[in-house]
Amino acid sequence: MRLVLLGAPGSGKGTQAKLLMDRKNIPQVSTGDLLRAAVKAGTELGQKAKAAMDAGELVADEIVIGMIRERLAEPDTANGFILDGFPRSIPQAEALDKMLEELGQPLDKGVLIDVAFDSLLKRLTGRRTCADCGQMYNVYFSPPKQEGVCDRCGGEDLQHRADDNEETITNRLEVYQNQTAPLVDYYKAQGKLVSVPGEGDIEEIYTRLTEEL
Repeated sequence: MRLVLLGAPGSGKGTQAKLLMDRKNIPQVSTGDLLRAAVKAGTELGQKAKAAMDAGELVADEIVIGMIRERLAEPDTANGFILDGFPRSIPQAEALDKMLEELGQPLDKGVLIDVAFDSLLKRLTGRRTCADCGQMYNVYFSPPKQEGVCDRCGGEDLQHRADDNEETITNRLEVYQNQTAPLVDYYKAQGKLVSVPGEGDIEEIYTRLTEEL
């Protein structure tokens, strides 16, 4: 099962990727993790990526594709893989398809975790984290039993990330809509798109996802 996971910030795609990884024994290939690991290891691609990042530039697509190629050569990808964070644009998707074709490992599906804009906004602006134990809450969907007090440790410092404000999040969602959402049409045109409603209980969403796959 070779998948690309699509979904806006806050759609829960990372949670579903982890469940698939744990239960189906398929590694999640996160481009962010690959970049960090390559930079830390000082590989040739890592050095090129670091030079771009140090200059405040985006890491070139061919560098990221090269890292994905190296990762897919590892034995744990024999059952497939879940790509998370790449591709983010049509040119990246085309480059990815070409590389996977060369490896004889074409994608099976592009999976969209589909959540309405208003729900995404509430999920992201409503997030709170206990400063003492790290327990996470959402003031709209999963608030603590007593307002402002952590259920787990009794801490009274439930923090709201500075970038979890409505203006910043609306901008992030608009960037996603403009740059990444066209991938939905790209994979639909290939007959590979699976769309799964991302509202409701995590296990319900997982069941829908595995039924579609």
